[in-house]
Amino acid sequence: MADTLLKSTTRHIRLFTARVENGGLVPDPDQLTLDVDPDNEFLWNETALEKVRSRFRSLVADYAGADLNDYNLRRIGSELEGEIRTLLQAGEIRYNPDSRVLNYSMGLPRTSENL
Repeated sequence: MADTLLKSTTRHIRLFTARVENGGLVPDPDQLTLDVDPDNEFLWNETALEKVRSRFRSLVADYAGADLNDYNLRRIGSELEGEIRTLLQAGEIRYNPDSRVLNYSMGLPRTSENL
């Protein structure tokens, strides 16, 4: 019987119980894979991405021994959404003006008028 792929999708985070192999996802109940900002709504630098990845690793460690189920995946995704909001509010990332999706889902962009 093939393993079932579980996933959790928030606006800016996708989590999969899978591993990446040859550019595709292979279901793996013991592996959690992270996709950050799949719609490229933000402009990222390596430092900001590493903060999200580090928080992800920390959350995975916190859930060690717990089932990788829908509920736990959603909790991890929600926590990571909060991390992205914090980065945006701190000015460590910013909205991508060339994104196909400009809905300002985390609040209006920072401008000199609203700083």
